[in-house]
Amino acid sequence: MSQQIRLDSFGDCAIAALNQHCQRMLNHEQAVYQDKDPEALHQMRVGMRRIRSALVGFSLAIEIPKSAKEKKVGKIARKLGTLRDLDVLKETLETDYLPNLSVKEKEQLNQVFQELEKQRQKAYQTVKKTLESQAYQDLKAGLTGWLENPKLSAIAPLPIAEVLPDLLLPQVSHFLLHPGWFIQKTESETVTTILAEKGETLHNLRKVAKKARYQMELFTDCYDQTYGQYVKHIKSIQSVLGKIQDNLVLTEFLTDCRGEAFSQEFPQLSQQITQSQEEKWQQWEQLQQKFLNPSTRQNLRLTVQNPFPETNSHLSNHESLAIG
Repeated sequence: MSQQIRLDSFGDCAIAALNQHCQRMLNHEQAVYQDKDPEALHQMRVGMRRIRSALVGFSLAIEIPKSAKEKKVGKIARKLGTLRDLDVLKETLETDYLPNLSVKEKEQLNQVFQELEKQRQKAYQTVKKTLESQAYQDLKAGLTGWLENPKLSAIAPLPIAEVLPDLLLPQVSHFLLHPGWFIQKTESETVTTILAEKGETLHNLRKVAKKARYQMELFTDCYDQTYGQYVKHIKSIQSVLGKIQDNLVLTEFLTDCRGEAFSQEFPQLSQQITQSQEEKWQQWEQLQQKFLNPSTRQNLRLTVQNPFPETNSHLSNHESLAIG
């Protein structure tokens, strides 16, 4: 988890958050450029996603140069995304599925891994060019230059305790009102069929959950234990929906690689993927029911509205609604 931030003003928090995430991006840049470790790419992308989240969340407090705007960060991050997706595919195959396959299917997967490596090398060249590009150099210069001499708005001096509810509630509302919460599987449907129809909506909910979590994680030290539990639950939502999406992407890759009949060529692998999806769906349904509970939703809103509860105990009469 990111280092928590508990500073006096809205502007102070903006500076601290952007500094922290910018350093995370820059610390892994060289390893990504040299393609030394897939984890470096992951950490660099996390840093960039958190920069984007901070730029959006603190937008009213900061005056950022055009070269470092949120859309510019997003454009660069997407260039790195294809390589990361391929790394995740390889890791998923090697770790989750390969050990339990027959010798025959393991041998047949060699061709899949060869295709994976071929696409990965192409994606890596794109990443390398991106890190050499003027757009990325301008982005770095814009962020580091701003951090050396931060330009803040008139609202920046406001105490963070006064700002936090207004800062976080829009993220929470967007998260709670997402249509993905209301996807229900009927008895006549299989997990495969409902994901074929609604998978993209659930994938989008995962993205929204990630943004909400990134924003909330900055301020866990400003709230009580209930807030921290919510952050953990949102992380679980992000994780289980991420696994479901990884399996969908893997199935699509295998279909592209081996044709529509890949399940006949890899019956064990196909069965394992289906079983994994069913298990993850059951985990998702448990989280879904938790967050469709009116008490859970109301308690989250009330919790976000009450930062520094030890100094605002008269506002904390909602503790009995703890989500556990």
